[in-house]
Amino acid sequence: MMEQIYMNKLDTSTEIDIKRSTFISYIARTETEDDAKEFIDTIKEKHRDATHNCSAYIIGENALIQRADDDGEPQGTAGIPILEVLKREELYNTTVVVTRYFGGIKLGAGGLIRAYSSGAAEAVKASGKVYLVPMIPATVLLDYTFTSRFEYFLEQENIEIRNQQYTDKVSYDLIIPEEKVESVESELQKITSDTFTMTTSEVEMAERTLV
Repeated sequence: MMEQIYMNKLDTSTEIDIKRSTFISYIARTETEDDAKEFIDTIKEKHRDATHNCSAYIIGENALIQRADDDGEPQGTAGIPILEVLKREELYNTTVVVTRYFGGIKLGAGGLIRAYSSGAAEAVKASGKVYLVPMIPATVLLDYTFTSRFEYFLEQENIEIRNQQYTDKVSYDLIIPEEKVESVESELQKITSDTFTMTTSEVEMAERTLV
């Protein structure tokens, strides 16, 4: 079974003020590194008058691509803190840009790290998180005699019926969580005395909101 994958739910922005500096944080779902770069460029164009537009992103299911940019802030005080928030939240395919308008008061290295971390964390909080669940499309064919028991089982297991067709037998198009496929087959064997047919298709990824 594949590792749990989290991504941001909404593309949104937040704003905080720290010692007269304004930090505007943007978060977006980015499926590829090109998407991430395009998003960063869009924010930089939007805030051409900003003092800094610092950013970080993680791309790929195994966090294969990780990038951070201080955009002129002291090295390690902006991009890396943003990236650390993404890593802590286990977010993949997500980009954050934190725009700073300098207010005249220097924050120091520690203050900058806290400010950019806070900005990124606020954006993640406002966006929310989703996780991806591997689902298996399946078609089940069985006799009418077994429909009541089978449908009761599906209801108890919260397995979605996408479609039903009635001919000489009953056909169910299902979408089954990957970890439940074996239990569905096992239950069908018990219910039908192994007189059913079940075919499966390639895995699909479904989003679920993290509560």
